[in-house]
Amino acid sequence: MSWFRSLHGPPRAGASEGQASTTDAPPGWTPAPEQSHKFGRYNEATDGEFESAERFCARYPLQPPRLLPSDVVERINVGGCQVWNMEVPRTPRFVGRVISGGEKGKAGVCKVVTGGQCADTCLFSNLPLMAGLYEMQGKAGIYYEVLVKKMDGIIAIGTACRPYPEWRLPGWNRASVGLHLDDMRKFYEDPDGGRDYSPILSRFACGDMIGCGYDFSASSVFYTYNGIRLPDAFGGIYLPRNQYDVFAAIGVEGACEFEVNFGAELFRWKEGNEWPWRVEGHVGRLSSTSGRFCGGEELPTYEARVRDSYE
Repeated sequence: MSWFRSLHGPPRAGASEGQASTTDAPPGWTPAPEQSHKFGRYNEATDGEFESAERFCARYPLQPPRLLPSDVVERINVGGCQVWNMEVPRTPRFVGRVISGGEKGKAGVCKVVTGGQCADTCLFSNLPLMAGLYEMQGKAGIYYEVLVKKMDGIIAIGTACRPYPEWRLPGWNRASVGLHLDDMRKFYEDPDGGRDYSPILSRFACGDMIGCGYDFSASSVFYTYNGIRLPDAFGGIYLPRNQYDVFAAIGVEGACEFEVNFGAELFRWKEGNEWPWRVEGHVGRLSSTSGRFCGGEELPTYEARVRDSYE
């Protein structure tokens, strides 16, 4: 297997080194205990891409959490998790196809196929996995899986808040987590070489299934490998939860093929098939703080809001 070059920048100035809280409030983010790396195992990147991403984040602040349009809520009530898909990136860096749903109009997994000329691109789910204005009571977390069928390049699986620089893989910039399958390292707002994760991930082959979830009890992002839950990758993130809309984020470069399952088909991680982990379970019941953010108004779709913010 050949590995294409991924983008990677110098250390981020003033990176957070949060300390554990001494109050009863949920703990803030603290650095993961595993060894960190200044450089990637296989790939390095230009300073220009890193600096462009920093300028992007400075210019475009994170969007506050939003209500889903009423028609989307109605579709979720009817179709459940089948409403979730991956969006087609707008950037010309993306060379490939995103095929939503199953064959002959039936709901199913979302398929992504990219060509060898595809440069680093981050794809996002069309809807948040975790919508900040909706009640989480009774839910254990959220979860999705990715079946890797071909990786002649790089695939990175994780989560992110928007807007996010779409030429950067998840985990490199603000409010994003990523597991990069070229070197099996985990990243959280880390423009350097990432951190070691689990020895179970020392080997990877096409046909393997990688799952990504967020555990509400620990406020942590975790991964699964062929149905086995791995230790939490990062804890104490996306807090307070009612201030974030968190999306599935998958980075890709080179000739790759993978399938994204939000629950339309059975998960390999069996616990993910239970209702407390279903992605559609928390949408529909507003939290007590939702009025503070949106005033009860129905808001435009995410795509319209981002388009307007760039103009």
